[in-house]
Amino acid sequence: MADESLLPLREVTSHLRVLGESYVGLREIPIDKIVGSLDRSVDFDRLFRTRRRDLRRRLDALQVAFADRPMPPITVYEAGGLYFVVDGHHRVALSRRQGGAFIDAEVTKLRTSHRLHPGVDVLELVHTEQHRRFKERTKLKQVAPDAVIEFSRPIGYVELLQVIEAHAFELSEARGELVTLSDATRDWYAESWLPALEAIESSGLKRAYDFKTDGDRYLWTYQKLQELRATDRVAATADADPDRNAERRPFLTARWAAAAGAIKGGSDEPAAEDGRAPRLVDRRDGRARGPPVRRGARQADRDLR
Repeated sequence: MADESLLPLREVTSHLRVLGESYVGLREIPIDKIVGSLDRSVDFDRLFRTRRRDLRRRLDALQVAFADRPMPPITVYEAGGLYFVVDGHHRVALSRRQGGAFIDAEVTKLRTSHRLHPGVDVLELVHTEQHRRFKERTKLKQVAPDAVIEFSRPIGYVELLQVIEAHAFELSEARGELVTLSDATRDWYAESWLPALEAIESSGLKRAYDFKTDGDRYLWTYQKLQELRATDRVAATADADPDRNAERRPFLTARWAAAAGAIKGGSDEPAAEDGRAPRLVDRRDGRARGPPVRRGARQADRDLR
């Protein structure tokens, strides 16, 4: 993490929901929670070590200038419990160099939909955004409150959304009326997701690939099921029948079990590395508006920035 650049504030505000903005005022903040910048992310690493020779010279000059007097407060945005420097990058760097734990700062707070942790990176923010969009589009929390659907990679949410959209189209054609995506999600969860997880568990696929998530294994098995349907016209006709009844559930589970078994006994197995890209945990649900991030009106002296 130390070699990483500072996290740009725009990455946070573009991938998470901003629920509000308020001026907090002057306060003492922990230096180890300052992880980002408004507009100078490439000039310093996560530990605020300078990346250019001229910046190091400026930092040395700042140390001399404030050898016997306190430095003025820096200006920061707080987002998700972490801080992003607007004005005062060199002062933070100097404080870190001197082993300081806290620094005075003028704080403007951005209330976000998720809390952040000091090691957060852009990939984690992207993953969080895709997970949020998937839940919002499908209304998963409302139609299946107990559902926990996670993927190792953010693209999994996009691919699963396409599966559910195809399911909605099939239901609409069969019923002769438009089926909303949320209603299709409810049907898909009961008639596809749950039978699939049952089959994946019983086939031993989950145990064999416990480094993957349920979502990963579902998509993988779904793709194999589509291959089997393409070569089995009778099964394809039965699978395409959208009418749900008690007799159909065992058939669906059996079809998923066949697909899971074909994977476990086949050669098209996934690489055995754990490629998970973590996401942030929701802090709250609901709709929110995201005000643009404004640069502070006060312009700092160049040497102090």
